[in-house]
Amino acid sequence: MGAHVHVRLIQSLGVTEDGDLIEYSSCAECGATWVRKYPEGQVPVPE
Repeated sequence: MGAHVHVRLIQSLGVTEDGDLIEYSSCAECGATWVRKYPEGQVPVPE
């Protein structure tokens, strides 16, 4: 089995009661999943 580069696709976004952004993503190649949390105030806002 050869190695591959994970291609992360965002599956959904959510917001906790505390205002943190939660990003759910998975790899299009192997199906691995990740959850990433961005604390409130630390998410870059586009101008």
